[in-house]
Amino acid sequence: MGNRYERNMPAISQEDQAALTAKRVFVAGCGGLGGYVVEILARIGVGFITVADGDIFTQSNLNRQLFSTSRTLGLKKAECARERIKDVNPEAEVLALPVDITEENAAELVGGHDVIVDALDNGKSRLLLANAARAAGTPLVSGAISGWYGRVLVLLPEDNADFLWEGTEPAQAGNLCPTAACVASIQASETVKLLLGRPGVLLGRLLEIDLLNSAFEEVPLATRYNR
Repeated sequence: MGNRYERNMPAISQEDQAALTAKRVFVAGCGGLGGYVVEILARIGVGFITVADGDIFTQSNLNRQLFSTSRTLGLKKAECARERIKDVNPEAEVLALPVDITEENAAELVGGHDVIVDALDNGKSRLLLANAARAAGTPLVSGAISGWYGRVLVLLPEDNADFLWEGTEPAQAGNLCPTAACVASIQASETVKLLLGRPGVLLGRLLEIDLLNSAFEEVPLATRYNR
């Protein structure tokens, strides 16, 4: 490892750091949220990251998406993520999948990972991913942003918060870079805690983030199935 991860310690022990190199994370979406999530996970030492996103970078992405630059406009987001991480941490392997999440491919895409990260931008795709994660028996870390506001929650396989993504999509309030970076950082932190079995994971509650008023609120969620 050399000195690459020395500043992770002692917050992350040498044993945990070694464990991270064997972990596999699936990130659905590589835009405002997903780009930051991928980079943070690679920098902290996660060994294998799958990135799935069928989009290309456009000028409207430049205000907030980490891998969006004047040189990457028109290029596939997932492939740009892979190339970026080669420079950031060549020890982290990135599998780039330039595809969208669909009912036909969701189960196959998420299989074989330790944690699944939802960095998508619409309710229909989020539901597909949540169902696939549940079927795979894999924890899901979900994040969303709208203007100055964001939310994060963690679902275990026995949890269900599908009601959050059902119905009509809310009116778009814009997507700001600080909101994306904040929400993605929390998603990445929750992912690392799940990978290492750390306490304090955001379970049974929704974290609402209001950057306009510098406020964070936890909302209890009845996510458990009735058994």
